[in-house]
Order: sequence, then C-alpha cells, then structure tokens
Amino acid sequence: MAQQVADREATPFSIDPAAELPVGVQLSWRLRALIATGRLAAGDRLPSFRQLAEWAGVNVNTVRAVYAGLEDAGLVVSRQGQGTFVARGIEAAPELEEIAVEALQRVRDAGLDPSDLAIVASACASLGVEEAAGPSLPDLTEESEAIEVRHELRRQIARLEVELASYTRDLPGDMPTATRFSRAHVAGVEELEQTRDTLIDQLSEAQRAAELRAKQLAEARARREAQLEEEEGEGATGPGGGPLGRAMSWWQAKS
Repeated sequence: MAQQVADREATPFSIDPAAELPVGVQLSWRLRALIATGRLAAGDRLPSFRQLAEWAGVNVNTVRAVYAGLEDAGLVVSRQGQGTFVARGIEAAPELEEIAVEALQRVRDAGLDPSDLAIVASACASLGVEEAAGPSLPDLTEESEAIEVRHELRRQIARLEVELASYTRDLPGDMPTATRFSRAHVAGVEELEQTRDTLIDQLSEAQRAAELRAKQLAEARARREAQLEEEEGEGATGPGGGPLGRAMSWWQAKS
C-alpha cells in the first residue's frame, strides 16, 4: 500500500484528499493548468478515464465528471471510441507557469503559506485587480465580450470536429485543412472563425460525398437486382433452364 501511495504521489495528477478543495476541482484545475500553459496542446489526447483515475487516486466517475466539465467549457472534445482530446483554438500562455513559479517563490521566501496565495489570487481575480496608484484600468467590457466570443467559437469548433470524425472516409483529400495552432499561439476571433468556417466547409463536402456514395451504391444494387431477374427469366425458358439449370448456374458461380 505504501508503494502504491508513493507511486501515485509521483504522478503529475496527484491530488490531496485532505485539501479544502474537492478532489474533482483539484483534478479539473490541474488539467486546466496544463491546457492553459500549452503543456497539453490542441489535438493532444488526454489519459483515459481509468488511467487518470488510477494516477489521481479517485473514482472513475469523478474523472468522467471532470472531463464533462472541460468539454462544456470548450477545452476538450470527446470522440467515440478514440478518447478525449484538447480542442482546437486553445489560447495557450506558457508564461503563466513562469509567473506562478515566481510568485510561489516570493511567498516561500517571505515564510508564508503557498496555499494562501491561491486563495488571495482567486479573491483578487473575482473582485478585480486595481493598481495602487496611477490611471484606472480601461473598460474591460469589450475584452470580456471578445473572450466570450472566443469561447463560443471553440465550442462550435469542438462540436464540428466530433461530427466530422464520422465522415473521414468521405472527406475530399484536396480540401484545405483547419488551422492547428502551436502551443504558444493565442488564437484571435478571426483565426477561430476561419477554423470554424473551414470545418463547416469540410463537413458540407463530406456530407455531399457520403450522399453521392450512398446513391451510387443504391443504383449499383438496383442494376444488379435487375440483371439477376433478367438472367433468371432467360434461364427458365432457354437451354439449360429449369431447376437443374438454375442449380448448375449457381454451382458454377460458386466454383
């Protein structure tokens, strides 16, 4: 048991069951941090439910709930039979990790509890950070609206990716592909709109190709059935007709 605990604590997903935050919140924040800093980039596959539950030492249902929350936020997308992946267009900011490490080091140097920093930072963020001196902050309404637009675009992109996954065999190979952003890239509204529009075009073409393929298959099946009916009609009256002739024709076709 001691060895199992030690192994679990060595993973990047280890959580503290005795902490004030629920284990699900701890695990969600851990994954959000990895995505926000680009450690998990767009298209990267997340661990399976069972694997992450084992690493974190939590129930599988807890992991399912965490992944569902991340998907609702547009951060990940689940694909049936394939797993869960980081969604396109995530605004990765690697500098966040450096800022956090520097802040934690200052707290430790001051002899303070690092967990208090998280509490104070969360409170300041929810109340709004203001400078002690100098000009007031500009109106953030426009930026807030832009953030909400980006979130909605990411949700749309995630839904399109899921739907497009079922049409991969019908997607024309010469179509332009949707943009895949690098770890450090911050995708703006225009880029996200381009990615969404490209996925819409891909899905539309794939659906048309699927409909055409289904139509061609139906026509080929109808022609074959008509041919068989014609052959049966000829076999009943021509040389070699009758039950024995039909039996021989079937035998020869199978030989």
